[in-house]
Amino acid sequence: MVTDEELVAAAREACERAYAPYSGYDVGAALLARDGTVFRGCNVEMITFTNTIHAESGALGAAVAAGHREFDAVAVASGERDGVTPCGLCRQTLAELCDDDLRVLCDVGDGIKEWTLGELLPGAMSGDEVEHQR
Repeated sequence: MVTDEELVAAAREACERAYAPYSGYDVGAALLARDGTVFRGCNVEMITFTNTIHAESGALGAAVAAGHREFDAVAVASGERDGVTPCGLCRQTLAELCDDDLRVLCDVGDGIKEWTLGELLPGAMSGDEVEHQR
């Protein structure tokens, strides 16, 4: 069983690998799959910014590529240890495959602030809405 502290530590480790030459704001994420596997991601900035990979999206992409579709928690850490939460784009990305009760652990340096995905993104878009538009 992966503890919250271990998951945040994995996000910090991923943060150390970030490539953020334009913003200087390194971010790492660690996504806990239901089976206990941890997938890491870090931000990878591109000069165009539209092609930038966010840490949470990178971790989710690695998990999906490995065949995972069920998740229990995600931890996010920045080099600043400032309690960064997933941005709106990443919240919606996580909502694609994660339930509202996905635990979101944010590194505040000397502790962990916990949210649920539903608290951070109430009323997330869903596949049901797309089906209704067809």
